[in-house]
Amino acid sequence: MFASLISCLFRSFSESSDKGWFRSLFVHKVDARKDAHSNLLSKKETSNLYKIQFHNVKPECLDAYNNLEAEVQTRLHQDQDFPCEVVGSWNTWYGEQDQAVHLWRYRGGYPALTECLQKLRANKEYLEFRRERSKMLISRRNQLLLEFSFWNEPLPRKGPNLYELRTYNLKPGTMIEWGNRWARAIKYRQENNEAVGGFFSQIGDLYVVHHLWAYESLQSREETRNSAWQKEGWDVNVYYTVPLLRSMESRLMIPTKSSPLQ
Repeated sequence: MFASLISCLFRSFSESSDKGWFRSLFVHKVDARKDAHSNLLSKKETSNLYKIQFHNVKPECLDAYNNLEAEVQTRLHQDQDFPCEVVGSWNTWYGEQDQAVHLWRYRGGYPALTECLQKLRANKEYLEFRRERSKMLISRRNQLLLEFSFWNEPLPRKGPNLYELRTYNLKPGTMIEWGNRWARAIKYRQENNEAVGGFFSQIGDLYVVHHLWAYESLQSREETRNSAWQKEGWDVNVYYTVPLLRSMESRLMIPTKSSPLQ
């Protein structure tokens, strides 16, 4: 009789409220985000939008492709009607071979991108350039990016430098934690002026982060990266960010002659 009464009371208590102590053992409470991660992590003082392009070029066409791209980039920089500028252009040295990588900046965000595309579609010379370029390509893809607020804005630099583009594919929902961790960790990687820019994707493959670094040589890269491990706190950043990853990739790249980043 007593056991039956206790059972009845327990059932009544747990069913009367969704917040019963027994149910709370199995329910993970998550605090809802109050804003998109693009607003929380990007720079507020600028409205820059970036586009990164990956062009896989026919091996026999790479030199001709580089010359053609350099010519078009120079013309766009000289024309003030186009609100875009190339930040850097490279050929992959180690990673995916016979690949060209271009990073563009649109000062003014999405309206600047739209304005630029509309003008290019009406430009006969540019349309002819695209037709000629298509004969040299195997495939191409791109992404639209924002820059992390705690990274440097990529500015032209003198060379010669070797560039590394490290690409991180994050698990969905982890971008805020990644940004918070790297906001504290970036100080460990700025002593040799190696940090060029940090970006996260907005359109294209999502939850993708790109870190761009510059080194004098492969030996300089090794020494710089090893020195980070001697600094207290770097190991903590690695420990907490590795579980956020699905995959990662490294490209070593050589700037083209026309690239503002040398």
